[in-house]
Order: sequence, then structure tokens, then C-alpha cells
Amino acid sequence: MSRRVKRPLRPAGDRPKGARPYRGSQAERPPAHRPGGKPAARFAASPPRASKHLVAEPAKVIAEPPPLPTKVQTVVVTADENNMRVDRFLEARFPGLSFSHIQRIVRKGELRVNGKRADSKDRLEEGQSVRIPPLKLDTPKGAGALSEAATKTLQALKEMTLFEDADVMVLNKPAGLAVQGGSGITRNVDQMLEVMRDAKGQKPRLVHRLDRETSGCLLVAKTRFAATALTGSFRHRSARKIYWALVAGVPKPKQGRISTYLAKEESEEDSIMRVAKHGDEGASHAVTYYAVVETSAQKLAWVSLKPVTGRTHQLRAHMAHIDHAIVGDPKYFNKENWDLPGGLQNRLHLLARRIVIPHPRGGVIDVSAPLPPHMLQSWNLLGLEHDRFDPIENAPEE
Repeated sequence: MSRRVKRPLRPAGDRPKGARPYRGSQAERPPAHRPGGKPAARFAASPPRASKHLVAEPAKVIAEPPPLPTKVQTVVVTADENNMRVDRFLEARFPGLSFSHIQRIVRKGELRVNGKRADSKDRLEEGQSVRIPPLKLDTPKGAGALSEAATKTLQALKEMTLFEDADVMVLNKPAGLAVQGGSGITRNVDQMLEVMRDAKGQKPRLVHRLDRETSGCLLVAKTRFAATALTGSFRHRSARKIYWALVAGVPKPKQGRISTYLAKEESEEDSIMRVAKHGDEGASHAVTYYAVVETSAQKLAWVSLKPVTGRTHQLRAHMAHIDHAIVGDPKYFNKENWDLPGGLQNRLHLLARRIVIPHPRGGVIDVSAPLPPHMLQSWNLLGLEHDRFDPIENAPEE
């Protein structure tokens, strides 16, 4: 079942009752770097129980972010903003600014970096000057009854909600639903959130993204204050994400760390992330911890994944890189003469299982998503026990 509670932060080194620590934590590195070491016990006797709701401290008076600029302004990229994408830089600086508005000003060349046009996915460097045109929030819709279509959308969002309070929502995004708009996409989460605009014109906004075919926990901020705080948590890596995947073969060692550089490779038909070298154009460092939870003979493995960084397609590219591609991945599955076991659907078997992040007003948001239907079907067919303890929960952060 999904956890819908906020849990207090645990002291450093503390862990759930019955849980065994990830072996790598003793030396801040996984068993792959300790030849001859025995692997850690994979499961505890029972999964950790969620604690009761945290009683928050009295709310402090919090200043609202500065209003959106109505005139052209130039700002300088700070050290904390180094290596941020242009679109995420704008989202962090101006919470509440819609994705479509960001894309529009970038596409028209109204936003410039050191006097030059920039793409929304370009990375900024500390000290660069960014010209920002006048900005505005989308015009709020007048009060009144929702249309039939909007009512259905609101109901769909309600059914997807795993956790919600005045500041934050965690949605269980289904596989196949895009997070944002793009070529050929007619329905996406960002568009659906339009029905939740308040009287001031603010709508809930995305804090991070998931691939279209990845299901699971998607964090959404309902206020500008929450958006700023949660975006900062991701930037400073105080958010923890756990993914589950079904992969071809059984990785050896069964627990390890994948560290590469990734760069986008464009082609006429598609674009993928390739493993690159340090210093290659557009290459960014990416780190993932993995642990085998359970296996099905030697053909398939249920793997728990913990990304330290958040690069595009990072988990998919990393698992393919170590020759254990995720089952059903149309971009990165690279196993020749490999047959999908009977009964399994040829869909991406990747779930954003759990997210743990400081709540903007104190305490911790800790939410888990259930297996989507196609993955649950595979787990049942293979006899995998999806209620077992996750062995990578206490993996080191760096």
C-alpha cells in the first residue's frame, strides 16, 4: 500500500526497525569496490512501518517570492545555479511561471545568455548574464462551475493522488501519460493541472519529471513557497528517490555503483543518452546505486535503483551500459536474440517507487507508489514478492 504520511527525519545512522544497513555505507562505497567481501543480507524480516503523522511546528511568517518582472532585466547566475538547465533556472527564480510560457520566450529568442540565444535545455555557468524579458502568469480563469471535461480531469488527478496537503501533492503517474507537452502529445500532467488554478491564477507546478513510460511518484508543488523549497531540495540533493525495475539477466555484483558521463546523441529519428567521456561536449556526470532484490532463474532480475544525480534517461542508460537493460525499454534495450518470457508485456518495467524529501514547512514527505498493472502482472507471473524490504533504502548519498 502507498504511504501517505509525513515522517520525522531520522538521526544520522538511524534506520527502520528490522532493517539491515546497505553494506557500502560503512566505507561510503558499495561491495563492488571491496573484492572478497560478502554481499549484504538482502531482506529484513518485515518491511519498516511508517510512523504517525508529524506534528508540525507553528508556521513561520514566510515572505512570498518577488513578483514577476514587468520589464526587461538582466540577472547573474549564482554558484548554486551553476550547471542548471535554462528552463529549471527560470522555474526556480520565478515559481508559478508556466512551462508553456518558459518555452515560448526561449523559442522566440527573448531570453539570452551572455547576449546569445539559448535553448531551454542548455546548462548555465556561474557568472553568466541572463537577459529575462517581461514575464506574466497565465490569466486565471473566471470563477464558476467547471466544464464536464475539466471535472473529469480533476477526478483523474484525484484518483492519481497518493499524498496531498496545502503545499504539496504526490501523484502516481501512470505509464504512458506524459509529464509535459511536446510533439505529438495531446494530454499531459502539466496541462491537467490547469484545472486546479486558484483565484490568484496560481496552479500546481511540477518540481521534477518522469519519462512518459515510467510510472510512479511525481512531486507537485501547490504554492510558490513550496515550489521554491522543493526545487532547492532537488538542487542540493536532499531529495531521495528509489526506483524499481525488471532487467535482463542478473547484475554481478548484486550491489554496486554506476558512475559515468552521459551526453545526448541526436539523430533524425530520435535522441538518446550515450555514455561519454569527461570533457565531451554536453557530457554530465551521472551516478546510480543498484541492488538486486530478487531473481527469476538467471534470465531476469528485480533491481532497486537509487539515482544520486538526475540526468535524462539516467537509469535506463546506466542499466543498458552494464549490459542489463530494463525490460520493455524501446530506446535502450540492447540484448540480441533475447526473447521476452511468455505473459510479460513489452512495456517499460520502471517504477518511481518512492520519494523522500523535506517538507517545505517541516518534517518529511515519504510516499511510495504501487506497481503499475503491467509490472504487477510480471511480478505475479515470475513469483516475485513485491512487499519485501527494499535493500537499497540505506545506500550512501554520494
